[in-house]
Amino acid sequence: QVQLVQSGGGAVQAGGSLRLSCAEFGYTYSINCMGWFRQAPGQEREGVAVIGSDGVTEYADSVKGRFTIAKDNAKNTLYLQMNNLKPEDTAMYYCAARLRSGRCPRIWEAFDYWGQGTQVTVSS
Repeated sequence: QVQLVQSGGGAVQAGGSLRLSCAEFGYTYSINCMGWFRQAPGQEREGVAVIGSDGVTEYADSVKGRFTIAKDNAKNTLYLQMNNLKPEDTAMYYCAARLRSGRCPRIWEAFDYWGQGTQVTVSS
């Protein structure tokens, strides 16, 4: 069993930065992949970024060069640093953990545990 507790987020103007955090509890040694997903009202859920236990990362084209996913294994915490934010980044953001081995797809259904969600609002 894994529990994920998110913090961070909030409201910022376009061009600003925010950092999301996701603290992991429970059987964290069993986690193979971690990721960030987002969903805006009326839009499909999007896999923003994922990171494997080997440190390999993958990003959605919409955030490449602006967002950075990182994991602090000593603190059992996942981060998403978001720079140069745009109004279209406005969404509810969720962290997620996947236990199954193999590659780390940016697909919500491929993950096993999710955080409670945190709102990010970017104004123009």
